[in-house]
Amino acid sequence: MSLSSIRPAKLADAVADHIQALILEGALPPGERLLPERELALRLDVSRPSLREGLEKLVERGLLETEANGACYISNAIGKSLRDPLLLLFDNPQGRFDCMEFRAAIEAEAARLAADRASQVDRDTIEQHFRAMETAHEAGDVEAIAAADGDFHFAVYAASHNVMVLQVMRSLETILRSNVHLNRRNLFEHRRAPEAQLAEHRAVFEAIMARDPEGAEHAARQHMMSAMRTQREIHEEEQRQLSATRRLARHELLAPAKNRERTSRPPAG
Repeated sequence: MSLSSIRPAKLADAVADHIQALILEGALPPGERLLPERELALRLDVSRPSLREGLEKLVERGLLETEANGACYISNAIGKSLRDPLLLLFDNPQGRFDCMEFRAAIEAEAARLAADRASQVDRDTIEQHFRAMETAHEAGDVEAIAAADGDFHFAVYAASHNVMVLQVMRSLETILRSNVHLNRRNLFEHRRAPEAQLAEHRAVFEAIMARDPEGAEHAARQHMMSAMRTQREIHEEEQRQLSATRRLARHELLAPAKNRERTSRPPAG
């Protein structure tokens, strides 16, 4: 191939590749609406025809969705085929424990990568969410604690700079945040040492800030193992309580004592 035959990439391709990278990196999450075409073209410093062609390429790739009024959204279908079947599993306790086992593996690796790869922007974001968790703990606000907890973990996924980790976890965000919320709610209702949970998150946070990959991996794995152990204990306590309640209520299903004798007996064998 001669040098004269080399051509720069089409502007529309560059636009598509730029927006695609932002989507895959999680900077543009599913369901978010892009700026109107005129404003978006100005922001990207491209012509509207080039922008329109680039967006069309992303629609063809299934990354964008458009509406009749011209509005353009990041596709909600991203990760849907992975997420929807798992939502059914989450309806039972074993599904929730399976979710935590999965998280234990991913959290440890994401924390290790984050300690090694996090940019200053990543580190600032992780610290922001950890400080929010501290504040929520001081206030005893379980809803705020759960929200900050989820935000902290997603900041660590992003700081891993592994697109596969980030996208898989983003696709499961509904499940993961529900899992975090349920765990925190259980701890609150059963009055299980919330300071221990904060200390475990602090260990992960400090290891990442110290750029200690092995320490971050260990702290994240220990945190998830501790969470699983505590949640199993809570579940077993609840099951014992349910069993005891059922036994107490058994009389509601029986005839009055005077009518319990059988009117006929089975023939003797």
